[in-house]
Amino acid sequence: MEYVTEEAIAKRSVGIALYQQSLEIKESIGNVQGKAITLAMLGQLLADEKGDFVTALDYLQESLEILQRIQSPDAETVREIINDVQQMANG
Repeated sequence: MEYVTEEAIAKRSVGIALYQQSLEIKESIGNVQGKAITLAMLGQLLADEKGDFVTALDYLQESLEILQRIQSPDAETVREIINDVQQMANG
């Protein structure tokens, strides 16, 4: 079993909080692409670091929908991340 220090847990929590703060800022200023990228990063962090696959996939799906709507080439990358997270969730 992997040993996780309190410091590592604290850093993860701070990272998640910063992404959430960034998301709020991007929403408030209307930065649609920035919002989509932040959602993707937050989703990936939640999956990789906390194992919260349900929330991660929600964020990633919202990101993908935005990126597809604005026809961003980043949509393909997010689609790949979604596939990876689904595989992680299924063990």
